Amino acid sequence: MGRPPRLSGSWREWVSLLFLAALASAALGASWIAPYGYEQQDPHAMLLSPGWRHLMGTDLLGRDVFSRILYGARLSLSIGLSTALISVFIGTVYGAVSGYVGGRIDNILMRGVDVVYSLPDLLLIILISVLIGRGVVGILLALSLVSWVTVARVIRGEVLKICTQEYITAARAAGAPHRSILFRHILPNTAGPLLITVIYRIPAAILAESTLSFIGLGVPPPFSSWGTLANDGWAAMKFYPHLIIFPAAMIFATILAFNTLGESLRERLNPGQSRMRRG
Repeated sequence: MGRPPRLSGSWREWVSLLFLAALASAALGASWIAPYGYEQQDPHAMLLSPGWRHLMGTDLLGRDVFSRILYGARLSLSIGLSTALISVFIGTVYGAVSGYVGGRIDNILMRGVDVVYSLPDLLLIILISVLIGRGVVGILLALSLVSWVTVARVIRGEVLKICTQEYITAARAAGAPHRSILFRHILPNTAGPLLITVIYRIPAAILAESTLSFIGLGVPPPFSSWGTLANDGWAAMKFYPHLIIFPAAMIFATILAFNTLGESLRERLNPGQSRMRRG
């Protein structure tokens, strides 16, 4: 008797997809879903516990935590996705040029990557954000200028591997221009690892932004990211734990969902390596 057919994708993958889809929909529709504005205050409803009127309670200024969570999702996801795309663009160009040209230029470019990679990410992000200035743009640029080095290393390794293939040798022997070889033959074949890198970069950026906002160096008020909400709830955690539980839970669940998807995609694209790792 044969084995029953397996559904494509594990239950963890489907749960992660559904959660992220619902989260993205809620973030896009926060203006219609949220019962209150993200900065709307009610002096008669300060520090209320979760209930029917305020599903996640209220903060010290009487602002609805559920509404601020929804608007915070919009901001945190936007920063995570934008940072991932910018860092992937910079890292792809840098790593592709380094791996394709090779030689002394490759050594010089990768030594620069090693220097940036050896420095603590949080320290660099803080320094860059201080120089550029606080705000969404400052945080976005600071995160992007730090996280591209990982992408550059991944793409360089893939380009070096692809350059040894016979069809690349044949294209060079046929006199194809370097631009055509790089953009038509090499970079399209890095789409799989690049997609995995993007998926992993998004939660890393969300966590970095949340860390900066938690220590008071992130998005300034009255804007609400999940890190800002966690920072607001830290001081009142003992008596009003709902102020930090809900934003912390959203950060944890979102990062877990993205990492689950990234791991699942990596297993699909590299089944041999996944089996070796399990064995």
